[in-house]
Amino acid sequence: MNPILQTDAATLSPIALFLQADWVVKAVMLGLLLASIWTWAIIIGFWLKLGRTRQRTEAFERDFWKAEDIDAFYKSQTHTDLPSARVLNAGVTEWRRSTQGQKIDRDGTRDRLATVMGSAVAREIDQLSDRLNVLATVGSVAPFVGLFGTVWGIMRSFTAIASQQNTSLSVVAPGIAEALFATAIGLFAAIPAVIAYNRFSHAINRIEARLNRFADGFHATLSRQLDGER
Repeated sequence: MNPILQTDAATLSPIALFLQADWVVKAVMLGLLLASIWTWAIIIGFWLKLGRTRQRTEAFERDFWKAEDIDAFYKSQTHTDLPSARVLNAGVTEWRRSTQGQKIDRDGTRDRLATVMGSAVAREIDQLSDRLNVLATVGSVAPFVGLFGTVWGIMRSFTAIASQQNTSLSVVAPGIAEALFATAIGLFAAIPAVIAYNRFSHAINRIEARLNRFADGFHATLSRQLDGER
């Protein structure tokens, strides 16, 4: 029989360690396994989301800077759900509001454009960072939850020693093995979460820098056009 599927604790198979664990340790193991599954679901979804966003953003900005008519390009991208497109939409909307009167406040318009597009960048980064805090939470909490299961399992081993008046490995080993298995599951959940959090944080920082560069470039374009307004 496959050692992993055996239910004898002496084999140290995961199933055996789980089945013969105390109910508290079982609850810890199940919680950590669910956290690990949730973490991997977030990691995969985040990885796909950031990959698509990066590729589409590069294409959008490349087409934007090649466009000869910004207004026509804006109309063609009205329903695009990219962060860069939303920053563009915020800038164009504020531009139209600030220049529709007969008298234009150039300095005030520039300040409002910078503020509006800066807020749009911050809003897009907040949306991209959604659920990233879950990875940070799992990465910081899971080892301690596993440690709680470890402490509980070791306490159970000492209780078995006291009740049976026997210090042989056959009495002590099962509880200690279950305890250490809980720690291993905690690390299994925490390590990918910490690595993914750091990688995704770096990727989001790069996207934020890219959006700020796009906003600055668009602001400069509108500022030059503002100088030509009466």
